[in-house]
Amino acid sequence: AATRIYLYRGAADMRKSFDGLSGLVREELQADPLSGALFVFCNRRRTMVKLLYWDRDGLALWYKRLEKGTFRLPLAPTGTPEIDRRSLAMLLEGVTPRRLHRRYQAGD
Repeated sequence: AATRIYLYRGAADMRKSFDGLSGLVREELQADPLSGALFVFCNRRRTMVKLLYWDRDGLALWYKRLEKGTFRLPLAPTGTPEIDRRSLAMLLEGVTPRRLHRRYQAGD
């Protein structure tokens, strides 16, 4: 639950692997790829996504390619590259909310 998730908003070259993506993490996101955080990258056409993360004893990659459609990147609330788990799940599942509403307000 405490894992930080960073979204690289530029177009990433999907030919990059561990070292290339780690370089993007260090240079562009100013983060440490060995920190235990999850780093998300999309290609220019938004048809592919790669996730890079440290898995206790080495870096791991997760890769998804869409056969049709595109990934919709979540809006950046404050210009930060961080997103929450909910935004990541919606990105990977193809959910594009127009507006998010809470079912209940505090005090209801």
